[in-house]
Amino acid sequence: MQGTELFLSLAEIAGVFVGFGALIAVRSGTAMTLSEINDIRWVVTTAIWVVIAALAPIIINSYGLTGHDLWLVSSLLALVLYLVMIAVYGRTPENRAEIDYVRTTANLATAFLQVVAMFWLPTAGLVLALVLVVLGLFTSQEQALYLTGVGLGLFMSAMALLFVVFSQRRPQTAPDPAPLPATGGSSA
Repeated sequence: MQGTELFLSLAEIAGVFVGFGALIAVRSGTAMTLSEINDIRWVVTTAIWVVIAALAPIIINSYGLTGHDLWLVSSLLALVLYLVMIAVYGRTPENRAEIDYVRTTANLATAFLQVVAMFWLPTAGLVLALVLVVLGLFTSQEQALYLTGVGLGLFMSAMALLFVVFSQRRPQTAPDPAPLPATGGSSA
């Protein structure tokens, strides 16, 4: 299959995002806010989707599927997994609580822009690219369309990771230690 190295590279990059997301999640013993939990969960979830979607055509191709059949099966798998991922993510108690919180605060406009820019627009492109493959309308461009879908998934994960990094709370600092008493002697 042409493009194997590119798909492997995308899977590797997404794997790094999973690692960074997990590292950020366990960085301290302090309790995380609902927003922080959701943001980390989104980074890890989308990055895992990218790993699976990037490896799918390589694995499926090893069974002898090529051409439209390869991209059709890969796209169907990626779409089903993405829809399941969205459904599970949407049903988490933290996500529901954060949605309720955003609805009751003045941050609705900011949250709306964030969700549209980081989620809905890339999701629309991702789903459209994979659906076009499933429909078989552009058979000569199916690999490119599939790659576009996976790339948009990686984009979502990268933007979410960037958002997590820039929205981190400052660590609590310990109070200044008391000055050490002067001993007045030499150490010689």
